[in-house]
Amino acid sequence: MITGKITRISGPIVYAEGLDGCGLYDVVDVGDKKLIGEIIRQDKGRATIEVYEDDSGMQVGEKVVSNERPLSLKLGPGLVGTIYDGIQRPLREMYESGGAFLLPGQRTEPLDPEKKWDFTPLVEEGADIAPGMVLGTVQETGSVLHKIMVPPFIRGRKLASFKGAGSYTVDEEIGTTELGEKLTMSQYWPLRKPRPFTQKLEVSQPLVTGLRVIDVFFPLSKGGTAAIPGGFGTGKTMTQHAIAKWCDADLIVYIGCGERGNEMTDVLTDFPKLIDPRTGRSLMERTILIANTSNMPVAAREVSLYAGITLAEYYRDMGMHVAIMADSTSRWAEALRELSGRMEEMPAEEGFPAYLPTRLAEFYERAGRVNSLCGQEGSVSVIGAVSPPGGDFSEPVTQHTKRFIRCFWALDRELANARHYPAIGWIDSYSEYADEIKAWWDKFDPRWATVRIKALDLLKREQRLQQIVRLIGADALPDSDRLILTVCEMLKNGFLQQDQFDKVDAYCVPEKQVQQLLLIMNFYDKALAVIQLGCPLLKVHELPVRTEIVRAKGVVGNDQLDGLTGIASHLEDQMAELERMYRKDTVA
Repeated sequence: MITGKITRISGPIVYAEGLDGCGLYDVVDVGDKKLIGEIIRQDKGRATIEVYEDDSGMQVGEKVVSNERPLSLKLGPGLVGTIYDGIQRPLREMYESGGAFLLPGQRTEPLDPEKKWDFTPLVEEGADIAPGMVLGTVQETGSVLHKIMVPPFIRGRKLASFKGAGSYTVDEEIGTTELGEKLTMSQYWPLRKPRPFTQKLEVSQPLVTGLRVIDVFFPLSKGGTAAIPGGFGTGKTMTQHAIAKWCDADLIVYIGCGERGNEMTDVLTDFPKLIDPRTGRSLMERTILIANTSNMPVAAREVSLYAGITLAEYYRDMGMHVAIMADSTSRWAEALRELSGRMEEMPAEEGFPAYLPTRLAEFYERAGRVNSLCGQEGSVSVIGAVSPPGGDFSEPVTQHTKRFIRCFWALDRELANARHYPAIGWIDSYSEYADEIKAWWDKFDPRWATVRIKALDLLKREQRLQQIVRLIGADALPDSDRLILTVCEMLKNGFLQQDQFDKVDAYCVPEKQVQQLLLIMNFYDKALAVIQLGCPLLKVHELPVRTEIVRAKGVVGNDQLDGLTGIASHLEDQMAELERMYRKDTVA
């Protein structure tokens, strides 16, 4: 045991001496209350320590004891459905033992040490083993089958003993290797260190969210990275909630990093009430929540992102597709800035530390689609919210984030004020995954790529026309240009906007998404053709099918796609009638 003493205190940053022999990022017990800390700088026995709890009242001269191991998470059955803080303390159990506020030095086991889990073995005593190999399974929740894996750091290659089927606690021995290494249903892993895998794979399958503007226009792949930047009140949290509820990931890790307490309270109270549309069970049965609100210790906020990504990698190694919602990385960056200031480091732009890009990269680069050590394919998809002050996308966190993500969902203040949900602006947003997932979309409709580009081009043309309209008015435009304004209004109201309170419109299957967009673009092509024959735009406006197309999103269910075929038939008939009428006039 290595023991030192405190020489200086600067908020959550504590300086100590006498810690010769300690490693960088070793965990230490700081002060008389034994607060959790981590060594973040070493200088000839003088250590700089980041304290993850409130150190009010701590005094110079108090003892610091090294645990001689890095900050690690305990991984095993019981993680799903639990609400943790940034250093994996279960908040519900902390509340029951200490009240509404976290007490300095308060400790609770991250996994229930007394709960027994029914273990189903998949190997026998004497079997050859390897790191990452699945020893057996535990039904963790009704939605998650937890695979008990050989820890990656195990050196033994044979099971010398194995208990087999039975009920065990997470710390109870279920077997040993020929080297005498103990195997349990839990394992520890350093949260700053990425978990190993055998091969990183190309992304080829989208993370289907049910939101049309994302799935069709700006898709995210499984194993991809995305950012949702937007000012206060533009809907970052609500969009992440919708993705968490409806996306086709096997597991959700939601990180509330530095958010307001009342907003996080809404998450903690609403998520357990939500029903998973895939299983009909509680959404919490496939969700892990990490809550580090703005009034909790700032150092724990800094480490919460690494805790979330480590939990995601653990379930990825079981062959699951995991989605992480980080809300928000701006608050995390502000924690970095505060800690950097306490350590008197030279600030970079807007006071953020010079290593901000490196830390962002360390987080986002841990996403990906991989072949895990157990031989199964899994993925971690990262969706990070960014809260730029005043909605300024040129600030450092947003700009550096764009370097490490390939999908950018820019929230628009005007859309949010107009109650257009989701308020993802189609001009500033982009996705670099469209080409890689094209083959997947071709299974539903090979026209997806073509109609997507055509619709986005039409929306960009509409933006330029709107600038002219503001100067001289819409009446000065020819009917062909005014048609673009009409069709883009149909796109906004009938395709891009979704009502999360509407049982039909809240989630849209991929087949319906493409057919809806095709309907609107077919309307544009046919309307343009009859306008070129001399038909006034007013006649096109009066067609009943125009309203049918816009209302289809909330009328035609995901399992009633014949309704869209019927609307397409109405479109053909009504446009054909206009064409016959004005073709005769042209001939005459």
